[in-house]
Amino acid sequence: MSGRSAILAIDQGTTSSRAMIFDSDTEIVALAQREFAQHYPNDGWVEHDPEEIWQTTLEVSREVVQQRQDLSIAALGITNQRETTVVWDRQTGAAIYPAIVWQDRRTADVCARLSASGRGEIVHDKTGLLLDPYFSATKIAWILDHVDGARERAERGELAFGTIDSFLIWRLTDGKVHATDATNASRTSLYNIHTGEWDSELLDIFNVPAAVLPSVKNCDDDYGTTAPGILPIELPIRGVAGDQQAAAIGQCCFSAGDIKSTYGTGCFVLLNTGTEAIRSDNKLLTTVAFQLDGQRSYALEGSIFVAGAAVQWLRDGLKLIDSAPQSEALAQSLASNEGVYLVPAFTGLGVPYWRPDVRGAVFGLTRATTPAHFARATLESIAYMTHDLFAAMARDGIEPKSLRVDGGMVANNWLCQFLSDVLAIEVIRPRVLETTALGAAYLAGRSTGVFGDRDNFAALWHSQRQFFPAMEELARSKLLEGWHSAVSKLVD
Repeated sequence: MSGRSAILAIDQGTTSSRAMIFDSDTEIVALAQREFAQHYPNDGWVEHDPEEIWQTTLEVSREVVQQRQDLSIAALGITNQRETTVVWDRQTGAAIYPAIVWQDRRTADVCARLSASGRGEIVHDKTGLLLDPYFSATKIAWILDHVDGARERAERGELAFGTIDSFLIWRLTDGKVHATDATNASRTSLYNIHTGEWDSELLDIFNVPAAVLPSVKNCDDDYGTTAPGILPIELPIRGVAGDQQAAAIGQCCFSAGDIKSTYGTGCFVLLNTGTEAIRSDNKLLTTVAFQLDGQRSYALEGSIFVAGAAVQWLRDGLKLIDSAPQSEALAQSLASNEGVYLVPAFTGLGVPYWRPDVRGAVFGLTRATTPAHFARATLESIAYMTHDLFAAMARDGIEPKSLRVDGGMVANNWLCQFLSDVLAIEVIRPRVLETTALGAAYLAGRSTGVFGDRDNFAALWHSQRQFFPAMEELARSKLLEGWHSAVSKLVD
């Protein structure tokens, strides 16, 4: 290939696999996407087919490279749904069980037992995480204990564990590289975020053998080269970060105090705290924001398990809409929510409740309730959950004055305005909404010289639109009162 320099970014998400090519001005010059199946074999269980993840990733990556043969693609970056757990055979590369998705709640009882035994403080101190089935460690142990012979094979070094980034790197390099980055490692409950190493005490607590673990690298490290024949061209893999950290990088949240919120399948707020790993007293998570040149930066994170997934439920489950953008027009068609509230706890509630046992509910239904009420209640719930997350941050002494948002949902102007009204702060939407993929592209482009240093990259970031609070305080308080009344019926 010849021509302008560019970066290929793989964005392997919870509901789809996507690939994008960014040019040196951070413009998206090619994009392909494939949705894949969600499997719910039992209440609270969520699984993916690792082979379908691999095939869709392969298809979209090949498609965009073929589209832009005029460009000189310098490297490949990967960002991924975090915590989702795959265990595979080192010889064949085949998974021994479906991928257990981050939303999965099957190990809630294990987490409760560990908490009752007093292990929660140890886990929190070392990992910055709470004892919750959200994270990878209990998922790994579950697979090893429920697949015949798996634990013995793991102890013998025959099996490998990885979050989706590791699984893709293994496949892309034809098994030559078994690695992850510090951000994904920090979401496993096995990685000590202070020492930067897998922790033997945590491995014992969760009963995970060290032999299955990948090596941990910088986010912009050398992850090998794609094997011949995998893609139309061989590419060095030079950037990896979990999706929420990648989005923060794509939003240029490089300094302490920078904050972003991503509205994809779930909603995740990351606040950069610099080189200090701040412990939250209000159930926020402490995590690795990024690791560059051997230097870790940290973040406080708030997790909302369901955001865009609730709109997908309106489309695929209830069939009240044909496409996600329809939700905006339906919500806008009503002057108010008319007392209808949805608590989308389809896989439990995250910050500040951390209740994996709670399930979703709708309140305030009447004979006059229409699909528009469901659409509005769904969008409103996302703003209310963000408000509760920000309230937890405020109790930790952190009160942001503005918020950078990204993800597919924020193309919805009504939602962005309602979010600004409910949070009572400025909401800023960037020109490039695909900040997760952009963050992965930046990491890969940093070491290959496509984007230069952080300052050069930040200069390419631009706001597309700003939203300012326009709701009266009385109306805002009344809406939040209705929301908290609905939630209290589930968690009290």
